[in-house]
Amino acid sequence: MIGGARRPREDGSEPVPPSHQGCAIDSVRVHLPGRCAEPRSGPRAELRDRREDGHHLHHLVWRLGPGVRVCSSAVLGGGIGPRAWILNAQVPGGYPRLDPDRHLAEIAAAEGLTGPGVGLMTAAEVAAYTAGHDGGVTATVTTGLGVRGWAAAPETTVPETAAPEFAADKTVTPETGAPETEDPATRIRTPPRPGTVNIVVGLPVALSDAALVNAVATATEAKVQALLDAGLDCSGTPTDAVCIAAPEPGPDGGEPFAGPRSPWGARIARAVHTAVLAGARPARDLS
Repeated sequence: MIGGARRPREDGSEPVPPSHQGCAIDSVRVHLPGRCAEPRSGPRAELRDRREDGHHLHHLVWRLGPGVRVCSSAVLGGGIGPRAWILNAQVPGGYPRLDPDRHLAEIAAAEGLTGPGVGLMTAAEVAAYTAGHDGGVTATVTTGLGVRGWAAAPETTVPETAAPEFAADKTVTPETGAPETEDPATRIRTPPRPGTVNIVVGLPVALSDAALVNAVATATEAKVQALLDAGLDCSGTPTDAVCIAAPEPGPDGGEPFAGPRSPWGARIARAVHTAVLAGARPARDLS
């Protein structure tokens, strides 16, 4: 996820994606998920590829249909509300556009997706996604950890709207990928490896508003646990995003809790931990 995007309408809805404009997608074809077979029940992630402005890129699509609510920090369709689809799209390093929400809507339109949806973005290789399953919960994760660090870090001069993992040329320390603070004369200018850990969690049960927010926190805790278990000294990247998708609640209001010791929160935590750990181990090996 990156900053600087337009906000949803006050009622939480998103406009129907615009017609395909300004996004040169030459072709889109289906690829069947390979390594990570997903349960047959519930929405499945489709791995797709596209040719866009001379780049060969991948994206994941979830066609949710009616009756699904999503809580998300995504750049397009973030917040809590009914959503018909989720899109996690790969973009190239050196990403030049300043309207990622519109770009995602254009990709969605090229896919034939209509109605309100959620769009995430990453420079990591989406085809290398990993998945974890536990008790009906599925977590699908794309992991890029080239620009990583701790959440509580000293103040930096990098603008909040910057997206460091998309930049073509960053000044970084070769050991950690962190912004370089040494004398400019001794700096090493190296394009960092792609960043962003995007997490999409699907549940078969409805959650209350509070439980949806709690589920985001639980997924984040599990992500950090997995990164530490992988031997990485970080809590994530500056642009990580989380989506929790669950059926809309009925008169009972949905499950009230999703903390890590609640039944459904524990399943979320284990599924996310499995998926992030599988994606983080290759990043550790490249460090």
